[in-house]
Amino acid sequence: MKQVVEHQSDILVIGSGAAGLTLALHLAEKAKVILLSKGPLSEGSTYYAQGGIASVFDESDTIESHVADTLIAGAGLCDKDVVTFTAENAKSAMQWLIECGVAFDKEETTDGNAKDAPYHLTREGGHSHRRILHAADATGKEVQTTLQERALAHPNIQVLERYNAIDLITTRKLNRPGNRVLGAYVWNRNEEHVETVKAKFVALATGGSSKVYQYTSNPDVASGDGIAMAWRAGCRVANMEFNQFHPTCLYHADARNFLLTEALRGEGAYLRRPDGSRFMQDFDERAELAPRDIVARAIDYEMKRLGADCVYLDISHKDADFVMKHFPTIYSRCLELGIDITKDAIPVVPAAHYTCGGVMTDMHGQTDLNGLYAIGEVAYTGLHGANRLASNSLLECLVFARAASHDIESQLYKIQMPGQIPAWDESKVSNSDEEVVIAHNWHELRLFMWDYVGIVRSDKRLERALRRCLMLQQEIQEYYSNFRVSNNLLELRNLVQVAELIIRCAMERKESRGLHFNIDHPEKLDAPRPTILLPEK
Repeated sequence: MKQVVEHQSDILVIGSGAAGLTLALHLAEKAKVILLSKGPLSEGSTYYAQGGIASVFDESDTIESHVADTLIAGAGLCDKDVVTFTAENAKSAMQWLIECGVAFDKEETTDGNAKDAPYHLTREGGHSHRRILHAADATGKEVQTTLQERALAHPNIQVLERYNAIDLITTRKLNRPGNRVLGAYVWNRNEEHVETVKAKFVALATGGSSKVYQYTSNPDVASGDGIAMAWRAGCRVANMEFNQFHPTCLYHADARNFLLTEALRGEGAYLRRPDGSRFMQDFDERAELAPRDIVARAIDYEMKRLGADCVYLDISHKDADFVMKHFPTIYSRCLELGIDITKDAIPVVPAAHYTCGGVMTDMHGQTDLNGLYAIGEVAYTGLHGANRLASNSLLECLVFARAASHDIESQLYKIQMPGQIPAWDESKVSNSDEEVVIAHNWHELRLFMWDYVGIVRSDKRLERALRRCLMLQQEIQEYYSNFRVSNNLLELRNLVQVAELIIRCAMERKESRGLHFNIDHPEKLDAPRPTILLPEK
């Protein structure tokens, strides 16, 4: 019989990207923190983020302009108060990162004194000014590695790597009074058994759910775990129909998930048809600098119209030294695959990239469940509306992690540690001898989501998708009830739940707006509202 393992902490942070690490580091000065990482500590979306972080550093730029650009990209569905709050707190969030040791690129100086040089700011689609701080084309890697080094060195942060959160433990689930989170059941992937974590507060920083689609720029861990867990625990979710498809993922058999940053277009790269002609000016006056939803739909339209496997992103007309200096990661990776981006156009396709909706929170990251916070891509704050503006994602992680830390800190000594929690019961399940069922269901889910709930949708496609989704849910729940948990089973269970939420939100929106385009409802409504789903009590 396996030993019952129970961990205890003031705060359990589920997720180890920019949001989770920032929250953990802010709180660790006054509290004990357990940081849960599903895979290796760095294996999240933050590490792979190329472009940068939006913040007003240029004297010719203004916070009002950053707000206006975000609202325009969000297509009428942003919460202006949240957008203003985020933009106003952006610079101090960046200065905290800089104090932590994050090395953003600076302008070259004639005297070679880089210390006092201004930061090099780039521009991306939807921005009216250069306001993107970056570390070459590997900003996420620089942020992730810097913050995780500090977290690993902090005596008040206990890092649990290769642990999956299974479900939140709540007073309601244990038939106790109140509506509060008490911790979580977690699966130790190394030992292959379930453990318990008790905590005064729990924060979901689990990222998005783009792995629900067949083609995605995201790492394998982006399986919507936090959204599914919060929904099962009784939290509302919103705007799940708005899944952002990044227009430019490298199209190559050996380049799984490799993203080509929006900053390429910001620095003058053109999108071309297979015959070499440009096409973005036919779709939007901003051409390649149009917001991502417009660019992704234009590429999707051209590929379908021409029967083409891909289109091409071309920066070969720029100076070779400039390209290699600003995009060293992309240059090196493409060169490994036989593509010299200083001379050749790059084959690209759209791929699922970012979940604009998520678990509903307030301005402090607090969800509907007392003590449960959601920060970063897992959350719906109202910042992104119907389409996220480039380089606002890491910014949201940083700003709301700090806001959540202040809120938790103010309550830290008022909340008691939860009492006894029953251990996970595995007495009625067995080891599975049919892993093939998971593999088949996994493939079917991602394929029909891509075909029916992708860049362009219709009422009929959504109805088909929902029928298949509900059938899969039934199969997976039966499987989950009878067999011991595994990484693939836990992720599949969460993905099929998130798929249902995406489909139901898409069915409720009877218009086309931002990232949601339905050929049966091509016009915009006059008074749009967020799509909010309420779980059954």
